[in-house]
Amino acid sequence: MHYNISEDDLYLFHQGTNYESFRMMGCHFIEFDGEKGYRFSVWAPNAEEVYVVGDFNHWEVGKDRLKKVTKEGLWVGFIPDLLAGTIYKYAIRTKNGHLLLKADPYARQSELRPKTASVVPKQSNYEWQDEKWQDRRKGYDPYSSPMLIYEVHFGTWRKKESGEFYTYRELAQILVPYVKSMGYTHIELLPLMEHPFDRSWGYQTTGYYAVTSRYGTPDDFKYFVDVCHRENLGVIMDWVPGHFCKDDFGLRQFDGGPVYEYADPKKAEKHQWGTLTFDFGRPEVQSFLISNAVYWMKEYHIDGLRVDAVASMMFLNFDRPDWEEKIYNSFGGEENLEALAFIRKLNRVVFSYEPNFLMIAEDSSDFPLVTAPTHVGGLGFNFKWNMGWMNDMLKYMKYDPVYRKWHHQLITFSFMYTFSENYVLPLSHDEVVHGKKALLDKMPGDQWKQFANLRLLYGYMMCHPGKKLLFMGGEFGQYAEWKDLEQLDWHLLHYPLHGAMHHYVKMLNHFYLERPELYERDHSAEGFEWIDPHNIDQSVIAFLRRGKNEKNTLVIVCNFTPVVYYDYKIGVPSPGVYKEIFNSDRNEFGGSGQTNDGEHFSIPMKWHGFQQYIKIKVPPLAISVFQQINQKEEDDEWGTNV
Repeated sequence: MHYNISEDDLYLFHQGTNYESFRMMGCHFIEFDGEKGYRFSVWAPNAEEVYVVGDFNHWEVGKDRLKKVTKEGLWVGFIPDLLAGTIYKYAIRTKNGHLLLKADPYARQSELRPKTASVVPKQSNYEWQDEKWQDRRKGYDPYSSPMLIYEVHFGTWRKKESGEFYTYRELAQILVPYVKSMGYTHIELLPLMEHPFDRSWGYQTTGYYAVTSRYGTPDDFKYFVDVCHRENLGVIMDWVPGHFCKDDFGLRQFDGGPVYEYADPKKAEKHQWGTLTFDFGRPEVQSFLISNAVYWMKEYHIDGLRVDAVASMMFLNFDRPDWEEKIYNSFGGEENLEALAFIRKLNRVVFSYEPNFLMIAEDSSDFPLVTAPTHVGGLGFNFKWNMGWMNDMLKYMKYDPVYRKWHHQLITFSFMYTFSENYVLPLSHDEVVHGKKALLDKMPGDQWKQFANLRLLYGYMMCHPGKKLLFMGGEFGQYAEWKDLEQLDWHLLHYPLHGAMHHYVKMLNHFYLERPELYERDHSAEGFEWIDPHNIDQSVIAFLRRGKNEKNTLVIVCNFTPVVYYDYKIGVPSPGVYKEIFNSDRNEFGGSGQTNDGEHFSIPMKWHGFQQYIKIKVPPLAISVFQQINQKEEDDEWGTNV
């Protein structure tokens, strides 16, 4: 035993199989030989000497030395009588005699930027109150359940009049009720691991185990998650295991040589991003990263991780500049074999802890079986962002409707592969920055047409198979790109069209939640059937969505032109009476009011491959949804409670 660390834990850490290494690494309060104090543990295989320095010893190197306890370079020491809140760093003497000051890779708390020291953590006495949520999650089936994700950057969703950030606790009181009222099922947070630069949005991390101090303490963040769970909202966090930033106090050249990054600079350097790639084949790095995923699950009750930049992990030459020579694996391919093995291992471990945890790959490649189980050769994620659908749809929607018929395949091609993976349809922060324009500003035409196009895009996304994600501000049609130093343009809600868009998204979300046809069979071909994908000249498509109960079927019609089509024939699967239950062109949504009132009796004649059809009015730049009804049912204007 080394200050209460067992030999088994040390062995497993160096084997890459200590999946809770955060319990032994970093700074921990312990009682040892009758003394109370803090144990410090750090992995520095190339170091000659390691010390803990801070205000408590006047940053004097030599006073508090750690002992090397494994030949692989794990250093441990004990300092009595430290106070929680004390700041510290590791002073590492390299083999060439240089002295480095490094933040603790396993620190649970960090100083507020621009300061960079680690903080001795206090003993958390937070009492969770999310037992009902945890019990429900045991029986949760993410595949057949509704999933509406609201993507949020904490620092710019709202700001105080002074320009200061809201705290985790304050956001629990204003963000959570808002998201709940809008009908979302999950909040996805841009990375909250400690990071030095605000405008990296958290994607260049220095403190993987420290929730950022920008918005409060670790217990404050636990409170935020707890309130989400008590309001039946899941919490997903963006997580960046692919690369880390080069700040001197961080992981780069941690003990004077490559430790967390690849030794080969060609594999380590990500020139386009100015970051370094983790050495996925190194056992201690595997223990560090896999334990980190488990840590957020266990310590903060996080419900899922959206794993950033998976393609950059999988491919050795991803984003490699033209001037740099390409590299290849031992078989001559461009896949990073260690990264693929690491990803499979990561997902196996995570799901062994929590089978219904969400592991969502942000993957822009066409690599197969990303969401297939590892035992059949898959990568083992349970969801993947559908970047192809997003790119095709945004490209299509930018075209003036008069030209859309020449690009009709962009709205239908996704169905060639949509059931090959478990997809999330993302309209994320990445699509509204760096000169790409806001979603509303991407839409062609005058102002009315821009709003109509955006309503149509959202409606089509909601009815297309796959779970849904929308970045903050999209729900009220923000005109400006995301300004990552300012709050959203909430004042736009006072303008009629923006207010109507906000109302529309809320109603659309609740409509989705009440219609199992739109989520129960998201990942099964049985849940979808084309009615007509071929009407290129009029840019109209029609399809069916089915729930697990075959009687639950929706007829969905999308018109991507501003023309109203009257007496339009739509083949339907069974004879009977059909009624429009949703229409994005309603006046209350800012539309032109071209709705289908009354009942539509099917006509017994073949059309679109079915034995009968109905005649409808197709609204302009709009989506309309029909459902077969029982004639004896009471005539409800919407057929829903929204």
